[in-house]
Amino acid sequence: MKYFEEQLCCNQDYRVTHFHQGEYDTCTFKNCQLNGIDLSGCKFLNCTFVNCDLSNAKVEDCAWNEVSFSGCKMLGLRFDVCHDFGLSVAFEECVLNHAVFYKKSLRETVFKKTSLKEADFSECDLTGSVFDECDLSAAVFSQTNLEKAGLSTAWNYSINPEQNRIKKAKFSLSGLPGLLDKYDLEIEG
Repeated sequence: MKYFEEQLCCNQDYRVTHFHQGEYDTCTFKNCQLNGIDLSGCKFLNCTFVNCDLSNAKVEDCAWNEVSFSGCKMLGLRFDVCHDFGLSVAFEECVLNHAVFYKKSLRETVFKKTSLKEADFSECDLTGSVFDECDLSAAVFSQTNLEKAGLSTAWNYSINPEQNRIKKAKFSLSGLPGLLDKYDLEIEG
């Protein structure tokens, strides 16, 4: 496996040029097209992705350690098949609609100004994670640990308190209907 360190990859369309499988340490990817590309088995350590498209990339056994994504489009990304060890990611102004995080430990993960429509967080550990100004329309929370999570600025979520752990999680008053959906109540005001 090839090793790349402190590389800057700008404006690359990896659908046209070859993406090298390997280990990337402290690399930055800017304005790159990685949608549909096979990243399986790659390791990313202390890397940054800025304004990249990783939609539907194949990420089986891919390692993401201390990786940040900013302004990235990541539709349908399957984090559930990624390597578990050291999984540490942060997202800002990303589109993660239809992403799958099933059974992943994402403790203290920051999702900032990110669209997570129809994302699957089933059986995830999101303890202490923050969803700052995130759209969680139709996102799935089932047997999810949301203890101490921050959702006070998130919207459009539907979380069943009886099926998820939400002790000490932070919600806004305007977000309470998202906790009461299952009761089919009409809340006014």
